Amino acid sequence: MSLAQSDIRALLEERVKACRAKDIDWLMSLYSPNIVYFDRVPPLRGFSGSEAVRQNFIRWFKEYEGSIGLETEQLHIAASDDIAFAHMLHLDTGNVHLMKSGREGAWVRSTVCCQRSAGKWLIVHEHASWPFEFNKEGGGVVMTLSR
Repeated sequence: MSLAQSDIRALLEERVKACRAKDIDWLMSLYSPNIVYFDRVPPLRGFSGSEAVRQNFIRWFKEYEGSIGLETEQLHIAASDDIAFAHMLHLDTGNVHLMKSGREGAWVRSTVCCQRSAGKWLIVHEHASWPFEFNKEGGGVVMTLSR
C-alpha cells in the first residue's frame, strides 16, 4: 500500500468515526469547501458547497436516536500524489426510518474522491447510492447483499 493510499484509508476511517459520533464540525473538517455530494435523498443534482452538505448531514444525524451504526467493507483505494478515489460498501444501522420499516440496517454504495492541497487530503466529491432493481411491478431499492 502506498503512502497516499494509507493517508486516504486514515481519512475515511476518521470520516466514519465522525459520522458515528455525529460530530458535524469534525466531519466537515474532512471535506473541501467546494464539496459536491450526491446522496440517496433529493435533490437529484446533489448538494454543492460545505454549507449545503453540512445541512444535509445534520438532517441525516437526526434520523438516529443514538450513535450512527456505520461499518465499511470492500474498501478499494486508487491514489496518486494529489488525487485519489475510493469505493466501498457501508452497512448503515440505527436509522429510525429503517427500523420503522422492519429493517435493522441497509447496505449503501459509496464513492469518494479526494484531493491533496497544501499537504492535506480533503474529500471533494462523494456519491452514496442504493441500486434500483427494475421489474414489471415498477421495481424497488436494493438494500441487502443478497442481490
